[in-house]
Amino acid sequence: MADNQTTIMETQERPQQKARDESDRQPTQPQEKRPSLIRRHPLWILFGIVILAVLIVAGWFAWKIFFYPYESTDDAFVDARSFSVAAKVSGYVADVPVTDNQHVKAGDVILKIDPRDYQIALDQANSQVEVAKASVDSASAQIEASTAAVDVAKAQQNSANAALQYAQEEANRQQQLVKTGSGSLQSVQQATATLQQDQASLAQMQANVTSALKNKSVSEAQKSSALASLKQAQAQAEEAQQNLNYTTITAAQPGRVVRLTGAKGQFVDAGQAVATFVPDEIWITANFKETQLTDMRAGQPVDVTIDAYPDHTLHGKVASVQPGSGTAFSLLPAENATGNYVKVTQRVPVKILVDKWPADVAIGPGMSVVPTVTVRPGN
Repeated sequence: MADNQTTIMETQERPQQKARDESDRQPTQPQEKRPSLIRRHPLWILFGIVILAVLIVAGWFAWKIFFYPYESTDDAFVDARSFSVAAKVSGYVADVPVTDNQHVKAGDVILKIDPRDYQIALDQANSQVEVAKASVDSASAQIEASTAAVDVAKAQQNSANAALQYAQEEANRQQQLVKTGSGSLQSVQQATATLQQDQASLAQMQANVTSALKNKSVSEAQKSSALASLKQAQAQAEEAQQNLNYTTITAAQPGRVVRLTGAKGQFVDAGQAVATFVPDEIWITANFKETQLTDMRAGQPVDVTIDAYPDHTLHGKVASVQPGSGTAFSLLPAENATGNYVKVTQRVPVKILVDKWPADVAIGPGMSVVPTVTVRPGN
């Protein structure tokens, strides 16, 4: 049985072996060569190259137009010259007609101090002015009287001088008559006595003129003193008027009143702050790195985004670039002349003016913004 199975298997393997031997004896035919990818899809390859070139050119133009000509920073904020509103005189607060964050115009009243004490001081100063004016008028009248007295004394002096001259001539004539025997000794004695009297009268008149001139000088000095007192009284009245005006604190320019601390009935001292004032004139201070200032100039356009209101895009221009870094003007500037110096890129403040601030939102100092400056327009 086993021999039969072996014979059958050998019979089946012989045709297969014969077929393999015949196939090995047949000559080998060459295989057909497959074309390359470029030859199989030349149009797609060309289209891809064109698309790649277009993307490269478009990317270069996008970088050149939208990225390369701009300088931006997130170290920027709204700035203003805010200041404290302080009272110049002390007293009790009578009225506060404004409230926190209210917008006021120039001349609007912010706070009033009780003015009664200062009104009394003004009335007293005005009365002192009137007294000083009366003293000036009195001194002027005394000067006029002294001038008239001087004129009278000078006239009397002239009259005495003429009488003396006549007496001198009469005495000389009587002496000549006595010498010739035509006159009497009594006449000579009488003429001599008259001469002496006229000499004494002239001396008295001269003294009267001197006294009148001195009285006039005294009156003029009194008038000068009265004028000085008048000026002093007027200065005191003006000071009292200013103090009375200072009881009403007004806005010097349009802006907003913030951090209002004054309240009705409160006693405030001179120099005490009662509020903080933020003017309407605000701008942006952007601290750019010094490496970003190469092409930055005044007048270049700026686009601004406000962090609090990202839907508001503002437009403005560069106003100026500070000539120095921010640390150079700080309270404690950096001291680089040390052995452990490490170079750090400095930031330089740039002032940016906005063309028009939005009126429907509240924008004030310290709010963060992101300015983008077109430093190379037209590239």
